Amino acid sequence: MASRWRRRRMCILIAESAAPAALREITGAHAFLETNARPEIGRMVELRHPEAGSIQGRVIEVKDDGIGISLDRGENAVAFALAAIAADMSRP
Repeated sequence: MASRWRRRRMCILIAESAAPAALREITGAHAFLETNARPEIGRMVELRHPEAGSIQGRVIEVKDDGIGISLDRGENAVAFALAAIAADMSRP
């Protein structure tokens, strides 16, 4: 999803504690975050984006370079995803 048209804004991942995260992918159903945080699979976390606001999700994958979280696919998740993509594609 990253391209020359899309910047990755720094987000905050709230799990056991706050950790920086870069949003690599986002849809209304899923997000992948580049982060050093490693919450366990199944844990509920909160993602805070500087323009899109915040959303909760459940950790569904943990990889060497970050984590995947599942979102609820509802209106709030879709609105969050669209706001994050639009903010990341706009100039500062």
